[in-house]
Amino acid sequence: MNALANEIVLIGPSSFSAQDQSPLDRLLATGCRVIDNPFKRRLTKLELLDLLSRGVTGLIAGLEPLDREVLTKSNLKVISRCGSGLSNVDLESARELGIKVYSTPCAPVEAVAELTLGAMLCLLRMISQLSRDLHEGKWNKRIGFQLKGKTVVIIGFGRIGQRVASLLAPFEVRILAVDPQHVQAVAGVSVEALDEALPQADIIVIHANGRECILSDREFGLLRKGVFLLNAARGTSVDEAALIHAIERGTVAGAWLDTFSREPYEGPLTRYPQVILTPHVGSYTAECRRQMETEAVENLIAGLSEGGKGFK
Repeated sequence: MNALANEIVLIGPSSFSAQDQSPLDRLLATGCRVIDNPFKRRLTKLELLDLLSRGVTGLIAGLEPLDREVLTKSNLKVISRCGSGLSNVDLESARELGIKVYSTPCAPVEAVAELTLGAMLCLLRMISQLSRDLHEGKWNKRIGFQLKGKTVVIIGFGRIGQRVASLLAPFEVRILAVDPQHVQAVAGVSVEALDEALPQADIIVIHANGRECILSDREFGLLRKGVFLLNAARGTSVDEAALIHAIERGTVAGAWLDTFSREPYEGPLTRYPQVILTPHVGSYTAECRRQMETEAVENLIAGLSEGGKGFK
């Protein structure tokens, strides 16, 4: 008899094993019953509650809202996050309920950091706007900016933030880090308070894990004119209305957003050509997805196989 024959596993991420079937095959080989995400997008709370009510004991999680109500009403033994952040999981409730929680913090680092650097260069040289012009038959030459000599403020200086800093090093930029977990220089990068760093910024990059708003009207008011903003963290990190006001005032010259409070995104930022929008694809490389999904499956199998309840 297969080890996990009595377990039911829900797969939350809509694109799980889309490029490589091997992580799903590994999960199916354990004998568990697998329920796939039928909506092929991020699950809402009501949808998640309905799916979990079908006797689900293991969850391959994306960014579904795993709050106290959801966890209490479920039969979950293990949550295995396919990704790095756990801000969507009520960890205190999981601990109280004996639900094991895992994540894959290292797998997305390279993919997200490389995409951030690419988006930064696209913003400064207005590549997306130049391409759009040519596709419309317009030969418009635009004056952009170089990275060299710019001050880059990285908010959230964990694995991804530090990797972005190392990729930027050859460009001879000045880097400032903002992170409450660090009070002194990290990897040679100066750490400053948010209010001290923002007025110095030419470019702001957000890689923070929390769900709280970091940039609102007050923070945008601290910026000098012509700043570029990049957010690959959480949609809640930036107040959208405040960002739009900052764009219209010229405080923000351009922005790249890969994450949104509500996805799929169809909001007003689609009307601003100086804003690059990508559909939450920070980890979407073949190499990253394979590693992340494989690790998530192995974590789930280990958690369900150990017996009993715990927290990791």
